[in-house]
Amino acid sequence: MGEEEEQQKHEVNFGAPRKFAKSFKSDLKETFLPDDPFRSYKNESKIVQAKKTVQYFFPIFEWLPRYNLKLFWADLLAGITIASLAIPQGISYAKLAQIPPIIGLYSSFVPPLIYAVFGSSKDLAIGTVASCSLLFPAIIGRVVPPTNDPSLYLHLVYTATFFAGVLQAGLGIFRLGFLVDFLSHSTILGFMTGTAIIIALQQFKAMFGLTKFTTHTDVVSVLHAIFAQFHQWQWRPAVMGFVFLAFLIFTRHLKKKNPKLFWVPAISPMVVVVVGALFVYFTKANFQTVGDLKKGLNPISIHYLNFNSKYLSSTVQAGVITGILSLAEGIAIGRSFATMRNYQTDGNKEMTAIGLMNIVGSFTSCYLATGPFSKTAVNNSAGCKTAMSNVVMALCMMLTLLFIAPLFSYTPLVALSALIISAMLGLIAHEEIYHLLQVDKFDFIIAVSAVLGITFVSMDVGLGISVGLSILRALLYVARPSICKLGNIPNTKFYRDMHQYPCATRVKDVLILQLGSPLYFSNSSYIRERIFRWIEEEQGNQHEVHYLVLDMGGSTNIDTSGIEMFTELKKMVEKRGVKIMLANPRLEVTEKLILSGFIDDIGKKSVFLSIDDAVAASKFKLIEDFNSKHYSERVVSNAADKDLSDAQVVNMEEGNGSSENKKGGDSQ
Repeated sequence: MGEEEEQQKHEVNFGAPRKFAKSFKSDLKETFLPDDPFRSYKNESKIVQAKKTVQYFFPIFEWLPRYNLKLFWADLLAGITIASLAIPQGISYAKLAQIPPIIGLYSSFVPPLIYAVFGSSKDLAIGTVASCSLLFPAIIGRVVPPTNDPSLYLHLVYTATFFAGVLQAGLGIFRLGFLVDFLSHSTILGFMTGTAIIIALQQFKAMFGLTKFTTHTDVVSVLHAIFAQFHQWQWRPAVMGFVFLAFLIFTRHLKKKNPKLFWVPAISPMVVVVVGALFVYFTKANFQTVGDLKKGLNPISIHYLNFNSKYLSSTVQAGVITGILSLAEGIAIGRSFATMRNYQTDGNKEMTAIGLMNIVGSFTSCYLATGPFSKTAVNNSAGCKTAMSNVVMALCMMLTLLFIAPLFSYTPLVALSALIISAMLGLIAHEEIYHLLQVDKFDFIIAVSAVLGITFVSMDVGLGISVGLSILRALLYVARPSICKLGNIPNTKFYRDMHQYPCATRVKDVLILQLGSPLYFSNSSYIRERIFRWIEEEQGNQHEVHYLVLDMGGSTNIDTSGIEMFTELKKMVEKRGVKIMLANPRLEVTEKLILSGFIDDIGKKSVFLSIDDAVAASKFKLIEDFNSKHYSERVVSNAADKDLSDAQVVNMEEGNGSSENKKGGDSQ
């Protein structure tokens, strides 16, 4: 009885398949709520559940009740520090987007306040980013050039920001964050590097004091525009620009040598802006400057949103591309710093927070904002403790807008160009791309395609090529999944890939294959042909194959095409004298195989909990078949020798069969 009980404990569970509603609900929950955010307090009282739910959707109510003066002093220092960086960055990135500089300052006032309420990251510092700033003129500028109709162009930028916010918030609310994962790390690296190169080159217009420049973004057009106007280069802005650039690079190098001096590169952009403005103000030098910056807080802009069908495709395209890019950048940066400080951020809450702040921003004269790396790194280095640092930064920006904004109108454009070039040099990820070459050649190709596409054609083309290659790679993995032949590690019950483990030995008369992917319509034909080719190769190498064991542990699901593939495979291999066995099928796969009748077709005794059980059963059956065949041959031989009648032979065989059955029952 002991052996029988042990055997029953290790049988495959063939319970009744779940009802469709239950399995569908389980799949939906795993897709959209894999983290199950409400699991920790589902057994609490209704009041506690309501309180925790409010805290989940509004994270500020989670940390604000525990807030104290010690935390505030740390956030105050961090907020003032990032505000000193936000002012020059806001002005310079607005220049990149070819919108009024004051819009850059507005964008560092309202969005950080919204994020502080809904965001889950303690480190993310909100502001505008260079890459997305350059995308607006590249996409919207094709329909409405910024120089032709600045007012309409600005309204379309607000509209694109609104669409970006709706997309971002929608992804978060409906918990569709997994869609952002299609923007691979290699794509982001290539996009950031290519964009940084183009942005840096375009700054030489201001560095050399040029008044006319190309509207194209490719490197050939930009370099031609620079050197074709060689005779118009001005040495004064060039000297100032390169001095400022050298200063900024030096301060960054200083921080690398001594991390405690993080505040030096943090305030250096403000130093450049102030020194440049003072120089122009006192010397009255004929430099191109930022221009008029009016006092006052953000005016309402909701009535400026333009949904005219003539411009709708451009604003939607700009909103989708910049929205996804800024979302990917903000979430990735937030997660990175959260990992460093040993806490977790909620990706869906982050998407919702970033989306809501951009929707509100589009209503209050702001353009696209997210969590830029440079500002977040400074925020972290300055010792921020909570999202209150964003509130402090926003209050500093409010004071700037109310009292001192006009002072920055003397800021020379060459100072902003030096700031942008310095920031872009830090975004050129040549070391990371070289690392991709060493680790994964396909990822390297994806990153390089983005760089080349952006620098030699345009940003949307480069991004499209890179994303297309990433999706193609994913489709190849789905359509051509990994199938490997397993062998037994000597003196163990482990079965591993024979290519990875040369010491693994082939199991005599048994072919063991591991299926490492779901079985869908896209790969079922390939899997069937590949399995059949394995059998042909084994038999071609003079290896007997009587049993085909398929390890199903890596197959998470199966559709009707996959089930049909199994049915066809069974017919094909049986013609070659091979029987199919399944090992470790997952719940979803087992349910569908039961409902389709395939389990009944091969028999429940051909489905096993592990590869070792399947191999043991196949050996037992081979020995049983051999003994039965050998005994039958002896009976026929004896009958021929003794001239026994056919009826006697049949009786002897039947007697042997009953004897074998009896022995089998006794052994069990």
